[in-house]
Formats: sequence, C-alpha cells, structure tokens
Amino acid sequence: MPTMLLLILSFISFMFLLHKVFSDLKQKKNDQKRPPGPLALPVIGNLHMLGSLPHRTLQSLAKRYGPIMSLRLGQVPVVVVSSPEAAELFLKTHDLTFASRPKSQFSEFIFYGTAGMVTSEYGPYWRHMRKLCILQLLSSSKVQSFSPLRRKELGLVVTSLRKAAAAREVVNLSEAVKKLIEDVTYMMVLGRNTDDQYDLKALAQEIMCLGGTFNLADFVPWLGAFDIQGLKRRSKKTSKALDDLLEKIIKEHEEETANVHENQDFIDILLSQLNQPISDSQSDQKIINRTNIKAVVVEMIVAALETSATAIEWVFSELFKHPRVMKNLQDEIKSIVGMSRKVEEIDLLKFNYLDLVVKETFRLYPAGPLLLPRESRDDIIIGGYHIEKKSRVLINAWAIGRDSNVWSNNAETFYPERFMNSGIELQGQDYELIPFGSGRRGCPGIQLGLRTVKLVIAQLAHCFNWELPSGMSPTNVDMSEEFGLSITRANHLLAIPSCRLSSEAFEE
Repeated sequence: MPTMLLLILSFISFMFLLHKVFSDLKQKKNDQKRPPGPLALPVIGNLHMLGSLPHRTLQSLAKRYGPIMSLRLGQVPVVVVSSPEAAELFLKTHDLTFASRPKSQFSEFIFYGTAGMVTSEYGPYWRHMRKLCILQLLSSSKVQSFSPLRRKELGLVVTSLRKAAAAREVVNLSEAVKKLIEDVTYMMVLGRNTDDQYDLKALAQEIMCLGGTFNLADFVPWLGAFDIQGLKRRSKKTSKALDDLLEKIIKEHEEETANVHENQDFIDILLSQLNQPISDSQSDQKIINRTNIKAVVVEMIVAALETSATAIEWVFSELFKHPRVMKNLQDEIKSIVGMSRKVEEIDLLKFNYLDLVVKETFRLYPAGPLLLPRESRDDIIIGGYHIEKKSRVLINAWAIGRDSNVWSNNAETFYPERFMNSGIELQGQDYELIPFGSGRRGCPGIQLGLRTVKLVIAQLAHCFNWELPSGMSPTNVDMSEEFGLSITRANHLLAIPSCRLSSEAFEE
C-alpha cells in the first residue's frame, strides 16, 4: 500500500509539473484575450476556491473581477456570468454558440449520456426531442389534463394537515411538500404510485445525492481512473437499478393494451413514439428507442422533484419569516375565493399578489443557482474577451437576483411589492430574473412547474394559519442553505397548522 501511494503521488507531481508548463505557454498566448479572473493553481486550477456554497463564492469573485469572469476548474476552462447584460449576451445574442451541454459522469450514468433532452448536445436529435417534449408532454392541454390528479393529491395532504391541526402537532412541512410533489410526479410520469411495488423513491434520493455532489473526475479527468470519491461505483450501481426498474414499468405499460385513455401518462405518450423516425434527416440517430424514453423519464422526474418542492419550501420559509406578506397573501385569496371553499386551479389566474410572492422567491432562491451549465461550440469574442471552444459557461442566476445595481440597496430583502407594475416576468425574456434559464436551453417545463408551485402555496396558505414551534420568533426562522442540484434548505421547515376554513369547506 505505501508503495502504491508513493507511485500515485509521484504521478500527480509529474502531472502537476507538466500541466504547469503547458498552462504557462497557453497563458502567454491568451492572457490579453481571456476574461479576468483569479490566479489558477496547477492541476486543480480554482477548484479550491469554490467552497460549500459556490454560488456565493462566485458572486464575491465577480464583484472583484467583473460580470464576465474566467476560471479554470481542474482542466476545464469556465466562464462565469453574473449580470443581466452579460447573461443576455450569452443566452440571447450568442445563444447558438452556447447551446450545447458539457458531459459529466453523473449525466453519463444517470441520464443515459446524451439519450435524453436536457443533457444532450445541441443538434438535430436534441431539437427533435425538445419539440416532442414541449408538444406532447408539457403542452398547455397536457398540463391541464393532470389538474384532477393535482387536486386529489393536494387534497390528501390538506386532510393530513387538518388532522395535525386538530392535535396541535408540529408538522414537517418540508417532508409533506416533498412527498406531495413526489406522488404527483410519479403518477404523471409513470402512471402509478411507487410506494408499494417499486423502490423508486429511494433511488431518486440517491440520484439527488449523486447529482449534488461535486465530482473531481469531471474536472480532472485522469482522476476518474482512481474513483477517489467512490461516485463512479455508486453511479453505476444506481444506474443499473434504475434501468431495471424503468424497464419493468415500461413493459407493464406495453402489456396494458387497453391503456389508451384520455389522460395518458408520460410513458404512454413516449411509447407511442417508439421506433418513430426522427424528422431531421441530418441526425445520426434515426428513431426513438427505449433508451431515449428512459432518459426523458428520468429527466422529467429529477427536474420536477428538485425545482417544485424546493421553491415551495423557500416560499413558506419567507412567509413564516414575514407575517405581513403571509397576511397580504391570505387576504387576497380570501377576497377572491371566500372562506367556504378551497382554492381551485382556475382561481390561480386571479391571484396577483401570489404572482409577486413567487417571483420574489425565485429571485432570491432560483432552484438552480448556476442554472444548468452550457458549453461553447466554437471560439468566440464577447465583450472584447476571447472564449475558447469547449469552455463551460455558468450563469449565476442567484447573483443576478441579488445584484444591488439591478434591485437597489434592498436586494437581499424579501419584498414582493418590488414587482408591482414592473413588467418583469419569469419566462426568460427579462434577464434580471431567469430562474428557468433562457433561449434554446430554457426550461420547457416552466408552465407545469409554476402551476404546481402556485397551487400548493395558495391552498396551504388559504386552508391554514401557521405558527412557529416553541414560540419561535419569525426573525429567528433558520434560512441556512445547502448546495446541490438546487439550493435547498439545510434544515427542515417545521410549523404548527391551524384550520382557517369551515369543516364544510374541507369536506367538499
């Protein structure tokens, strides 16, 4: 063992020296062209600077080096974008150049490489899959068709919370919301609940953990052979279990020959496309196969679980911390819905203050603080800076949402009224607020996500008043965060519900 360790250390030292020589040569060539940034160390580059909350670290660095900043993470050149103006250059003006995705060990194993839509490289296949997802899975009519499902599952949560209210129990709101989003997502995507027959929830939890873990092998590729963090082994194991489970569910769908009904789940729809030709003849892949179906299914599940549950958690965190905002929201819902019934989806169009609350939450807590990374397809000059091909681009949506140059001196304050008469929307056209991304790679599920988030918030705020446990003051609500696939709360959100509506309203 000592001999092997000595060999590894010797090899690392050699690579250290070799990399420094080539890095120095390259730096002399490009120093005047690259965006400014901190000095990179040999081999590891700027990896040591990221810390446990990279979005905050990168915000601090951008204040020193500017809104277009250059880093080197291991052997990967990275450009960090931290202002609305710069974001527009990358996501709109030069969107096509940055329309591809970098490869990672996680996406290779869990998302079937480039077989899906989210992580695939830009090209004819990606265009076809995105079109398929938008028109068949995420269209307005499809989102609306799942309204009864959302109503039913949310009703079960309300019933559970009502029992807790009667007993004056402390509720783990984080867990309640997470389970709700899981149940809705699995029924929508798979057409079945996973509690009994399947162990998908445990697999999903491992997937979230793997996706939120920083993988050194993605940035220093030669370390991949050593699997120092054990992530490759875990990813392989999870990928095999996930594939077996999805194959079982897909076969069950195929055997259900009478499963041609009005509200088809995502697998039903994707199976109808199986072996169908891809319209663009330039694509190397000619048909949709089972691997493509599995990849899209996993992407849909992960996207829904991460974004919706996280957003709802942060909304209620801020509502508990700011009783004034909670009261304003409850008053609006009461004035429109009354106190004799629960909120219905059709009511959502009438809630103006709810829209302000949701926008303000996404401003401060975008589900993906650095969005999903993009990769440059060619060398390009932007803002006078040379950005080389295969550079990874990170859009720090978290930093943009807290930029005092954009949001004034109270940029860190939760204040929904800032959006009154502002005209700023969440669809990706206003670069001050881009939690769902923008351009070709913008999130296609924004309509579904917003519908779900708004309905859950409105229902839980309307049905219940909420009291913090142990006499806690609103100013003491823990807002600690944890970085992963999204920014989640570091600790669960706990509160005691009490019923606001009459018994008849709950029993409708």
